[in-house]
Amino acid sequence: MPTRLKKLLIALGLAASPMSLSAQTAPQPAPQPAPAATVDADPALWVVRDDDTTIYLFGTIHVLKPGLSWFDEGVRSAFDASDEVVLEMVMPDPQAMQSLIQRLAITTSGPALPDKLAPDKKAAYLKALSDLGLPANVFDRTDPWFASTNLSLLPLIKLGYDPAQGAEAQITAAAKTARKTVTGLETAEQQLGYFESMSDSAQIALLNSTVAELPRIQPMIENMVAAWAAGDPEKLGAIMNEGLTDTPEVAKILLTDRNQRWADWIDARMDKPGTVFVAVGAGHLAGRDSVIAALEKKKIKVTRVRY
Repeated sequence: MPTRLKKLLIALGLAASPMSLSAQTAPQPAPQPAPAATVDADPALWVVRDDDTTIYLFGTIHVLKPGLSWFDEGVRSAFDASDEVVLEMVMPDPQAMQSLIQRLAITTSGPALPDKLAPDKKAAYLKALSDLGLPANVFDRTDPWFASTNLSLLPLIKLGYDPAQGAEAQITAAAKTARKTVTGLETAEQQLGYFESMSDSAQIALLNSTVAELPRIQPMIENMVAAWAAGDPEKLGAIMNEGLTDTPEVAKILLTDRNQRWADWIDARMDKPGTVFVAVGAGHLAGRDSVIAALEKKKIKVTRVRY
């Protein structure tokens, strides 16, 4: 399982909330000094329009550090001009989310998760938990995909990245203040279901890959955020597409099938008047199998908004 899968989880935002962990077990963020100055960021923004419909397409990063100024200029103007906001998913309340996790991610039979791993992979997995300050049995009764998604996010929190600073959290808060309608392209059950639908072998390979990548997570996320902040979808797409063809099952479930469905949704939404701000994980708007590429195959003109 190539390292690209770790990047895929981070870029798509599918590891955006460690819902399984209580306050007692979740690692605490490392103390961060106050930023000396706000750093300007100009992430990429696109627009699709006809005579009576305008749809903005904005790629998000779901965990960011404080001090990055991105929700201004062209992005804010597009948001303010929109009648409604569409996200990948509207997060349910914690109780509902926990109920979904209990149903889709928790197993009560069979061997504990560490015992499903090869001896060397088991040792590396247990060391990763210890290094993060987590109990050795924290994911024993979860499916491998769930341990993997949590292990993709928790080190970022320790590095100072914060889901509350992430683009979708900020957009959601602004939409609430402005009393804009907010809907989701998917439900939480659908998003969790993507992982649950993977074969056992793919889930275990994903977990092993995640554990192996933990020592390199800091430069990985820094490169991704830098490409996003610079408005460089080509570079972000290159990071995303590395090794994509080596993992057809995971790539199809998490990326290409979803991108096609969202392109179909945008195509259909163009038949209804109004202005819409669509914000999805930046990985979905970069690379050869992106939402933008799918729209262009439909002969729908997608224009980069320069600001």
